[in-house]
Amino acid sequence: MSKIQVKDLLDAGVHFGHLTRKWNPNMAPYIYMERNGIHIINLYKSVAKIEEANEALKKIASSGRKILFVATKKQAKDIVSEKSSNVNMPYITERWPGGMLTNFVTIRKAVKKMAAIDKMKADGTFETLSKKEKLQVDRLRAKLEKNLGSISDMTRLPGALFVVDIRREHIAVKEAQKLNIPIFAMVDTNADPRDVDYVIPANDDASKSIEKIMTLVTAAVAEGLQERQQDKSEADAAASEGEIVAAEEIVEETTTKEIVEEAKAEPEEETATESEEETSGLEVEESTQEEPTEVEPTVEEPTEVEPTVEEPSEVETEDPTEEE
Repeated sequence: MSKIQVKDLLDAGVHFGHLTRKWNPNMAPYIYMERNGIHIINLYKSVAKIEEANEALKKIASSGRKILFVATKKQAKDIVSEKSSNVNMPYITERWPGGMLTNFVTIRKAVKKMAAIDKMKADGTFETLSKKEKLQVDRLRAKLEKNLGSISDMTRLPGALFVVDIRREHIAVKEAQKLNIPIFAMVDTNADPRDVDYVIPANDDASKSIEKIMTLVTAAVAEGLQERQQDKSEADAAASEGEIVAAEEIVEETTTKEIVEEAKAEPEEETATESEEETSGLEVEESTQEEPTEVEPTVEEPTEVEPTVEEPSEVETEDPTEEE
């Protein structure tokens, strides 16, 4: 983002305010002095506020949200439409349609009606209508294009609102406040800055001043969009690289699995033969070398012997008379 020079703002007439009798006391912090009955805006504070607003707009643009530019005064219409279309942002340069934000669903229906008319002209059904009906449809299409043509691509509520004159566009400011949409605005000395989230003290009547501020603002929006595009391209590249790496990892996994399986099969046979040899060797050693077994001495406990009493048996005695 290029540095904003006070001299450039001075040459564009950004410092000129309104008459002192038309001033708003809440703009006192941004007023430098009074000269010939006109308030002079402090451009150093304007530079600081422009830089602050540009940072916020850059973040909103990089997030992918739309910024709606609003300027219906004669000297700002062409400038705002040109600058905002360069960065592909929606804008309102004709009458502000009531309920543009608070009744966005109805506005989207009108945009769809415009798209339906375009489809009729494309597929040839428009030619089947009568001359009077064709004229009515063309008038309706021209009216919708004038009021809503610039917001046909805006499918949801904008992320921010940029207003050139908040006194003239007070309805848009009120709707944005109701929906808590951040408001960026060029605020002159006759307006109340309390209604705006990001105040840019500047002359909102001169075309040179409006063109200068819009150039700085749209440059910040363009930077935000460029950052978003870079992030998106990097994310796509990372995703594609991730897919390639994942495919390579799958191939590596399959090859390593095959190698591991082959390696597992061979050692199993080797280990089986080695284990058989080891067991046979152990058996031979056991057979050849018998280790002496230690015999533990067994002490027999004395058994108690019960005394047995033998009964006297009858002994046959020889009769002495028989021997004689």
